[in-house]
Amino acid sequence: MTDELQDRYDVVVIGGGAAGLNGALMLGRARRTVAVIDAGEPRNAPADGVHGLLGREGVPPGELLAAGREEVRRYGGHIVAGRVSKALERDGAFTVALEDGREIAARRLLVAAGVVDRLPDIPGLAERWGRNVIHCPYCHGWEHRDRAIGVIGSTHMAVHQALLFRQWTDDLVLFTHTAPEPTAEEREQLAARGVRVVEGEIAAIEAGGARMQDGRLVEREVYATATRMEARAGFLAGLGLELVEHPSGAGVHLPADGFGKTAVPGVYAAGNVTDLMAQVGPAAAAGAMAGALINADLIEEETAEAVALHRLGA
Repeated sequence: MTDELQDRYDVVVIGGGAAGLNGALMLGRARRTVAVIDAGEPRNAPADGVHGLLGREGVPPGELLAAGREEVRRYGGHIVAGRVSKALERDGAFTVALEDGREIAARRLLVAAGVVDRLPDIPGLAERWGRNVIHCPYCHGWEHRDRAIGVIGSTHMAVHQALLFRQWTDDLVLFTHTAPEPTAEEREQLAARGVRVVEGEIAAIEAGGARMQDGRLVEREVYATATRMEARAGFLAGLGLELVEHPSGAGVHLPADGFGKTAVPGVYAAGNVTDLMAQVGPAAAAGAMAGALINADLIEEETAEAVALHRLGA
């Protein structure tokens, strides 16, 4: 279901995940006109459930988003299916162009388009993503507890990730793969925790386990690996906003302050597009904060305009 798109809104929200919908909810309740433009590609779509979200533990991602869309509509917000191609500033407002040619004007923008996860280039890995290939122990560790887990090293965080997953199973292997060589201290930590280290690169993930380049088969049931996260915000280039490397080295993001303000006045960001590691709860909270700040920003602008008219005796 998609709503009819109007020509102009107080706020256009780009992205219909937890951050975007919660921002739109706050704005709708503040009696702002708001449209959420959603490409329909939620990051957590392959997952069976959302975890660590109080009161909604284990809810299927699609069910959570469907409920959020109806809540936004309850306060007059529009949910529109579409993909943003570019955003520009024109005549004191923002113009958001969709790939199908439609354009919308907005006084403010909330960018909450999320990220794309780039997996290590190993045959057989991507098709298992979200089932027995996972990345976050807090999101998926409980569901895979006590299973034979293999952590695939691809970044400098490989040892840290292995030590985390050790909390959920005592049958754990760290594949060094393309990660930096563990230091002597890290090897001691892994040995002390009973984590076996398998040297060398993985050639493919097969039904029975991980096939190494030298032909060995290391039996595993579940694989954990860090992804490189890339914010979906290339459409902001026309506003002079560029994606930059995240301080953690985990990928590229859209910089914003703790309130969601970007370097361009009137453009806000919330959720994974700026905070790569945010889970659903923190992303939704960031969307609510950004929505409240946008409303306050608009009130400040409207008050200044009202004062100017008042002084003229209008």
